[in-house]
Amino acid sequence: MNPFLLPITATAIVLTLPCKALPPSLAPIAEKSALTNFTIQPKRIVWQSGEGVTNAENLLKPHSGQAVLVEPVPPMIVKPGAGIVIDFGVQIAGSIELFTPMTKEKEMPSVRIRMGESVAEAMAETGERGVQNDHALRDQTVKVPWLGKTTIGPSGFRFVRIDNVDPKIDLELSQVRSILTLRDIPYIGSFKSSDERLNKIWEVGAYTVHLNMQDYLWDGIKRDRLVWIGDMFPEVCIINAAFGYNEVVPKSLDMTRDVTPITEWMNGISSYSMWWILIHEKWYLQNGNLDYLKEQKPYLTALLKRLTTFVDSDGREKLDGMRFLDWPTFENKEAVHEGLQAMMSLTMESGARLCEILDDKETAKLCTDTAQLLRKHKPASSGRKSPAALLSLAGLREANEVSNEVLKKDGPKDISTFYGFFVLNALAKSNDIETGLDFISKYWGGMIDFGATTFWEDFDLEWTKDAGRIDEPVAPGKKDLHGDFGAHCYIGFRHSFCHGWAGGPTAWLSKNVLGVTPVAPGCAKVKITPQLGHLTWAEGTYPTPKGAIHVRHEKQADGTIQSTIKLPDGVEQVK
Repeated sequence: MNPFLLPITATAIVLTLPCKALPPSLAPIAEKSALTNFTIQPKRIVWQSGEGVTNAENLLKPHSGQAVLVEPVPPMIVKPGAGIVIDFGVQIAGSIELFTPMTKEKEMPSVRIRMGESVAEAMAETGERGVQNDHALRDQTVKVPWLGKTTIGPSGFRFVRIDNVDPKIDLELSQVRSILTLRDIPYIGSFKSSDERLNKIWEVGAYTVHLNMQDYLWDGIKRDRLVWIGDMFPEVCIINAAFGYNEVVPKSLDMTRDVTPITEWMNGISSYSMWWILIHEKWYLQNGNLDYLKEQKPYLTALLKRLTTFVDSDGREKLDGMRFLDWPTFENKEAVHEGLQAMMSLTMESGARLCEILDDKETAKLCTDTAQLLRKHKPASSGRKSPAALLSLAGLREANEVSNEVLKKDGPKDISTFYGFFVLNALAKSNDIETGLDFISKYWGGMIDFGATTFWEDFDLEWTKDAGRIDEPVAPGKKDLHGDFGAHCYIGFRHSFCHGWAGGPTAWLSKNVLGVTPVAPGCAKVKITPQLGHLTWAEGTYPTPKGAIHVRHEKQADGTIQSTIKLPDGVEQVK
């Protein structure tokens, strides 16, 4: 399935494997990148400054991607002090290219380029409402060549503002295009149903994570462009559902392990070291690589033993380091304790299973005993949805009670794009599939309604009241959905609008609506238990190491579900 909203064209592979298509002297030292470049042409002129810009519409016409002596159409001319905003139609991880024609004078102007994940960000000044050049340059002034091409980036963006900041010289541009850089991998997983809105959400979630599958698995393509292990848990679930095995996952897990002494927490956050363990069990169930799991044994067992020292005699977690679940609960100590208590329980149970697989009976028993000790302590309820969901998933609170008393209260309010995934999982555990579908449609669909082509670092439906779309200039009297909101490290335009942890509905829909759940390593055995809610039908594919599982589920007049299931050889369906 093509994830993109617009046509793209493959162009080049950047020179990380020895490359054979090189001179013998170069081949031993050159590595082929895991990333591929695609080109995307501008789709729309969003804004231009008065009469200072002419022929802008010619940028939207097909172009060769090569500077030429004679231009087929007149170039765009931008007078000194004038500017233009271009929309590439879809979120991009990559760069832009400016092509300049042959002009009479060889003295060329200075050009200011501002990239934005929203129109407002592309038009904002650095320093204004969180606008920054951290992690990747989004605002820079460059000289363009005479009769040539300039590449600017990389960053994460959809919109680009081009300003001629030269006091005297006109800027002439014959072509402008973006370079999308990502892994050229097939969408083995898929999801279609009778609800087109859910279909779109599945696709957007998968594309959000796809963009973040760079050399390593990043949190966001604008910022931080870093490997945050906690962020990786939902990302890995999405990769399992949409792409199947990809080396970016073990590469990122191992890199973070190798730079983190066992006496420290991954990314400085105690819960993130626990997520590393939980990811490994999820990854092993999906892919079944026992040799890879064995490589983790020394670090894994040492980490599990260290974690057990942070439980007191009453079964209460006493974790140090940065105590973090998600940003909306960060300052609520009661909520954070609830969540960490649940995470410790989940981690000890997962650790016991992994150590049994690795034939470490001693550490497995230590984990089992610690898990039982943790159940002695019942944290007071903060009423917050994120930790309540974890308590439900850990079996520390009854699932139906959590759903009815906490999760369903006020609909998709008090959730985050990160822990919203676990809220959905807890709703599924209590068989509240229809509530989960409603949350997905309203909350994640709410971002799409306001112009999103990828999902955001955080979101609150309250922000949309009297707010403008992100793909238009903010109209007078409207709130700026990007610049006026956010919190903590993502205030205003620093807010990432392509954040991998936000794609959870993709994995959730594949697991709960299509119903596919691996229950033996390498998907050797799977359960298929579809739940359609209001849907009349759903179909799709799920990747396994043996090939894709194909399913189609149709609701009958009596409410039962008739399923057609095709399994690859080596995959067994179990009840």
